[in-house]
Amino acid sequence: MTTTENKLRIGRIDFTNVWPVFHHFPMHAMGNSIEFVKQVPTGLNRALAAGEIDMSAISSFAYGESFQDYVLLPDLSVSALGPVNSLLLFHKKPIEELRNGRIALPTTSATTNNLLKIIMEKKYGGKPAYTYARPDLDEMMPEHDGALLIGDHAIKASWLDNGYIVTDLGQEWKDWTGRWMSFAVWAVRKSTIERSPELVKKVWDGFVESKRKSLQDLTGVVSEAVRTIGGTETYWHHYFSHLCYEFGPDQWSGLELYYQYAWELGFLPEQVPIQIWSDITRVRVTE
Repeated sequence: MTTTENKLRIGRIDFTNVWPVFHHFPMHAMGNSIEFVKQVPTGLNRALAAGEIDMSAISSFAYGESFQDYVLLPDLSVSALGPVNSLLLFHKKPIEELRNGRIALPTTSATTNNLLKIIMEKKYGGKPAYTYARPDLDEMMPEHDGALLIGDHAIKASWLDNGYIVTDLGQEWKDWTGRWMSFAVWAVRKSTIERSPELVKKVWDGFVESKRKSLQDLTGVVSEAVRTIGGTETYWHHYFSHLCYEFGPDQWSGLELYYQYAWELGFLPEQVPIQIWSDITRVRVTE
């Protein structure tokens, strides 16, 4: 069921890593034309696929599953070339010894769960046994050799002296491939572009401007993070400064490799083209 004719329902990932794109978003300029829906990535992935929302920040993997219905907005992602600091594998023994181990995966993620599977199978030649669990390290670790956490759950766990080895999957991907990795992307349904092209452009402009303002002065998002999540201003300045919110050819290249591996391993049913929205009438497919 699609949304009403003149109102866009927009998904917002309920993690701090997307805050710069939303912090200065000009809601006042939108009137009653949009509505935000806040959920964890897996919830938004399902909602966009079902047509319950029109546009969203979603797991990059979810675009791969439903690319026939979506295009991606340029200049907007959560990406990294190296450490992310919030996509962390906690483990009891070196990662190469987890090849045939047991790993707990969070129910909140799609991109990172499959990234871990790609790394374990393609890089380390292993196939661990995976189980899904609530993202709580104390519950995940007793019966497993490792546990993956993402977003704010990973951040909070990283502040504790829990004695585990911690592997940042962004760094692991870069060390292995040399490529960027985009963990979240902004997708819009093709039917929404056909119905409301001018409004899609207006919303995209608002997101890009919010990103620019936030990164120009991180004070607002840092203060909000300290107040709501905890930690120090120094930590959050470092965290937001080391994420990338761009989405251009370098990020596309890394994501294309991720999709290639996911297809080769059978996680995706077909090869995935990266389709980039470029204005209110055209869609660009990367070569």
